[in-house]
Amino acid sequence: MTALTRVRQRADGATLVCLYLLALLVVPARLVLSFVPMTLPPALVVALLLGVLWLSAQMVDTLGIGKGRNALRTAVAIYLAMHLATYAVATRRWLPTDELTVADSSMVRIVATISVAIFACDAVRTRERLDRVLKLVLACSGMIAFVGLVQFGAGVDLASYVSLPGLRVQENAYSAMESRSIFRRPTGTTNHPIEFGLVCAMAVPLGAHYVFHARDHGEPQLRWWLCLALVGLGALTALSRTAILGMAVSGIVLVATLPRRRKLTVSVLGLGFFLGASLVVPGLFGTIRGMFANIEDDPSVKARTADYEAAADQIDLNPLLGRGFGTFLPTKYTILDNQFLLTLIENGYLGLFALIGMFLAACYATFRTRFLTRDEGLRGLASCLLAAVLVGGIASATFDLLSFGVATGMVFTMIGLSGAALRIAQAERAGDDPVGGADGRPFLA
Repeated sequence: MTALTRVRQRADGATLVCLYLLALLVVPARLVLSFVPMTLPPALVVALLLGVLWLSAQMVDTLGIGKGRNALRTAVAIYLAMHLATYAVATRRWLPTDELTVADSSMVRIVATISVAIFACDAVRTRERLDRVLKLVLACSGMIAFVGLVQFGAGVDLASYVSLPGLRVQENAYSAMESRSIFRRPTGTTNHPIEFGLVCAMAVPLGAHYVFHARDHGEPQLRWWLCLALVGLGALTALSRTAILGMAVSGIVLVATLPRRRKLTVSVLGLGFFLGASLVVPGLFGTIRGMFANIEDDPSVKARTADYEAAADQIDLNPLLGRGFGTFLPTKYTILDNQFLLTLIENGYLGLFALIGMFLAACYATFRTRFLTRDEGLRGLASCLLAAVLVGGIASATFDLLSFGVATGMVFTMIGLSGAALRIAQAERAGDDPVGGADGRPFLA
């Protein structure tokens, strides 16, 4: 009975966030539920359940979930309100059947993803549990990178061999490996090389943090070096400008926030890793350089800017709340590789401001966390979360982020954990016990 009690006490809000991350990052994104008519991956089912649990926990005072004002939670709530307003306005007028169907499913998807952010913000209550969640993010990202590197080097898609009961392969999922120059572009367990590169880039600062943390505490470093090498090489082999920019932003954040004695170490390691990867994979450096050197003549860049005039006409039709989230169908209109522009069309200026405000609130939460705490471990995690949020924000300007489930889930999880870090720092600063509820019981114990 005692052993059972110990196991149950470990199952808290962080455990459920980890369950979501496993469904999001380990289960191949092309697998969706086979017994429902809409495209519903397992991660979204878990996300919806987290939303129900969060709402239920807010009604009682005995589950230890965070309550009260929080800058991040307020920003996410405003973003949700804008989506609800857009959906109400869009469905009030006539919509073609294909657009209405996608609008309905898109609303379910965004509400589920927002639920993850709010749940992570309020349910991850201690430094140790935040650390556990982020370690899982790094480990799963390393696994994704390994699958992608096998695709890149051997042309073997390990994810295609995964088959789970109750799941089917999404019909319109990205399946064939693209190529750029002489290289294959891997996808890992995601649906697209850009998404794969973004996930790896967001995990790079976590790898650096845990390498330093293990060295400072005399713990084994090999596993963290391996994860760092995998996600770093995964981001490079994605051959994506989004991933390269994400790694650059992560490096800048680390150099700016790390203690002075480590700034040079990170800079040297980053340069050495890039040069080493170029030597191990001949031609990789030239391909990456060509992606930026001839950017004005690149067909993909020209395609991204060619439709701006048509996008402006769509914005003018519904400037405040947009035409409806998910209704600007790429198969019917055009593909817009810019989430901010797509949000302006689908959610209007109010939706765009809410989206940007959510990213800014997450950045504020990480800065505030670093200001409130003197613990170097929590300060380091706040820096990693800041880097991840900034990478997600930049990615929103380079591709349609919300159209890709794994990348969206990863970004919103990091946004929610930024709010959790702020709650933890505030609780520690006030000397409060962040875990116990009114009767001292932890969440879900």
